[in-house]
Amino acid sequence: MVAKLRQVEVLVGQGKTVAEGVRVIGVTEAAYDRWRSEYGGLKLDQVRRLK
Repeated sequence: MVAKLRQVEVLVGQGKTVAEGVRVIGVTEAAYDRWRSEYGGLKLDQVRRLK
């Protein structure tokens, strides 16, 4: 999930909209927003613990 969040961030940085980015990763905007609220603020060591 964290990788998918990062992928959308990269796409938005390249000039795409968030809606286009979530379509590319294959999730709904609602799921993206939920993931972002839950996992968006995690630091690298916290992500490693999740795995």
